[in-house]
Amino acid sequence: VQLQASGGGLVQAGGSLRLSCAASGTFFRINDMGWYRQAPGKQRELVTSITSGGSTNYADSVKGRFTISRDNAKNTVDLQMNDLKPEDTAVYYCNVRTSFDYWGQGTLVTVSS
Repeated sequence: VQLQASGGGLVQAGGSLRLSCAASGTFFRINDMGWYRQAPGKQRELVTSITSGGSTNYADSVKGRFTISRDNAKNTVDLQMNDLKPEDTAVYYCNVRTSFDYWGQGTLVTVSS
């Protein structure tokens, strides 16, 4: 499975960005899809995830601001990020779970104050 993420960049506080991730390759079934992030000097943390049935889970720090969605037919997962804050600055990684975990290459999100 290969994951291609896109959509990172530089934005001012209060702005919005949308991240996208597409999975390709040979696999039987994708279970959960999600987004993690890693800020400088910190451990990678779960931002949000979504099951194949559409149930979502969000970190408390992003609830009400971020929205995850997926397209099962296209094997894509998107992350709409609104009201961005400087503390959201990090490298964001998409994650896809089949029988194994797969990771995208990471896309940098920088939020300036």
